[in-house]
Amino acid sequence: MPRSTFAFTPTMPDIKDLLAALHAGGPDLRVNRAGQGAVAQLCTEDGHPLVSLEAPRYIQVPGETARLLGGTAGMDAPVWWTEVRATAAVPEAQRLAASVAGRLATLLDGTTWPPEAATRTEVVAIPASGPSAAHADDGGDVLAESDVLTDQAAVVLHDSPILAATTWLTELLRTTARTGRHLYLVTPPITRLTLPARTLLDRAPARWVIHAPETGYYDGLSGLVLSWRDGHFAPAADPGPTVADAYRPPSGSATGERQLLLSLRTIHPADERLLLGGALECAWQVLTDQVPAGWSTAEPVNVPWSRRQLTDLARTRARSGSPTWLVAVGSPDRPAIATQRVQHTRLGVEEHITVAFGHPTDKVAPLHLLPHLAEELATRHNLAMMITELRAARADLMVPAHYEPPALPVSLTLGPDAAADLGAGRAGGALPGSPPAHLGSAARPAFHYALGDGDDPAAWQRLQALKRYVESLTEPGLTS
Repeated sequence: MPRSTFAFTPTMPDIKDLLAALHAGGPDLRVNRAGQGAVAQLCTEDGHPLVSLEAPRYIQVPGETARLLGGTAGMDAPVWWTEVRATAAVPEAQRLAASVAGRLATLLDGTTWPPEAATRTEVVAIPASGPSAAHADDGGDVLAESDVLTDQAAVVLHDSPILAATTWLTELLRTTARTGRHLYLVTPPITRLTLPARTLLDRAPARWVIHAPETGYYDGLSGLVLSWRDGHFAPAADPGPTVADAYRPPSGSATGERQLLLSLRTIHPADERLLLGGALECAWQVLTDQVPAGWSTAEPVNVPWSRRQLTDLARTRARSGSPTWLVAVGSPDRPAIATQRVQHTRLGVEEHITVAFGHPTDKVAPLHLLPHLAEELATRHNLAMMITELRAARADLMVPAHYEPPALPVSLTLGPDAAADLGAGRAGGALPGSPPAHLGSAARPAFHYALGDGDDPAAWQRLQALKRYVESLTEPGLTS
């Protein structure tokens, strides 16, 4: 039984349902509140959490349960999603989590993941001795769920098939960073990351650690063999840094599948009439003939796409000086996922967007549409810069714990402001013989540079040369 069990119900669990579910631990366990009231925890008498019950989340976006849990999730949107996490310190805790989820499903005519948890409704007795894991007095509620906690590190074991950018993960990353620790998420080799989760890990003091029982530990993103010493994971020192054999790609993995990747930045004047999300929506429409299916500030993505709601949230957070980070997904039949960060800077309101589109073997990435997309973004959505890349990788956009080839550049587009700084006369200086296409108005064009077809490694050299040339001639901030 995995540590996380999920209950899917057609109606929202009310307080009576939640209390009945939590009574799976019997009358001797304490119920604590955590996560600013969003998490209920079943704890031992001395306060060690055994099971954490997340606040139910209403999923209105089709395909999210299957995307994050596979086809055995049982119910699709609209559905209430309730996650129940067990500590690894007490063997009975996983049975307790399954019983809590099973009770919710039974009470509300729902189902569970894994499916066998739906039949578990018994009271689970917990040994009186309680867990031996250290309690986190300085890190708050979320660090109390750590399986190993040292002055340098928090180690969390995760055995679900997908590691996503959930509210639990974002809070865990924030808390470990605040307490000066490094977070290590230890998973089996079959676990995959979502692209938003990888984005979060790349920006935080954190590492995805794979535990391969036959060989030991290695970094899930680099393959470096790791060892535990001095209270944290580090690259093996003897005989030196090495890549684990288990990191080698399995035969036939993602053969013929592709990911089209866009990284773009827009800069808008700070205006009360500003409506955010237009650039992301435009990219989706041009490349898939659809708009995003939904958005949220964490996974699972649960709210139907709405530029107005997105803007209202960003404006509210901006009043307190906070940026907004969000995730958007596409429909199940057209794999696509994006992250977007909105923040106020000296230049205006900036949107930093990364979006990936998955293409199976029978579908070709629409590279021919990129100039049209670049022109739309430059003329209608205040584009500052966009880089597009193509890579041989999974069409479902998940990140596996083995090697995948790096993305190769396809094009770079400079928005009108950066293009004006560069000047038409100097536009061809970076790539002699490959002048950019001029997009938009003749008075203030954008420059679109073709770099390759997604199969040419030399495109990296062209991109680096172009970026150095542009950065030496344009205003700081416009192309960073």
